[in-house]
Amino acid sequence: MAARQLEFAQWVPFPIETVFVFFANPENLPRIMPPATGTNLLELKLIPPPGAAADGPALAGVGSQIITSFRVSPYLFVRAEWIAEITEFEWNHHFADEQRRGPFKLFHHRHELAAEIRDSVRGTTVRDVITYDVGFGGLGKLLDKLFIRRQMQKTFAYRQKQLSIILSEAG
Repeated sequence: MAARQLEFAQWVPFPIETVFVFFANPENLPRIMPPATGTNLLELKLIPPPGAAADGPALAGVGSQIITSFRVSPYLFVRAEWIAEITEFEWNHHFADEQRRGPFKLFHHRHELAAEIRDSVRGTTVRDVITYDVGFGGLGKLLDKLFIRRQMQKTFAYRQKQLSIILSEAG
């Protein structure tokens, strides 16, 4: 199966600096994942990005590893471990992570942010570009069509809803 791509975008009425720091802090990941996934942070091996404030939140720069576990399906109690490594980081613009170990043959997630004013409100467009390959040939293609792609769409829909709520509460 060749690599597939998904894209998601949303605008939030918060400055890019606030939104970028929220996403660059891996401790926020479980907060934006659907509860049914039971996502837990197991370990963070953080390398701060250049220019990160020493007294600020712990941010994941290039070379950082985020190790999580999650429920493979809301209907199963089987958990999987996922190791992601930050491979790109540009302040208030983008960062990317790649799966180093996990359920996919290939998984690359680029988080892109852009300042955008809508109706005189300063905000940020958050765009996620995910390139992935399930592996497993025809079986992987079928799993992707029946379950995986739909599950990722649900996950990002939940994340988009939660992001606005969390940022509103913090502001």
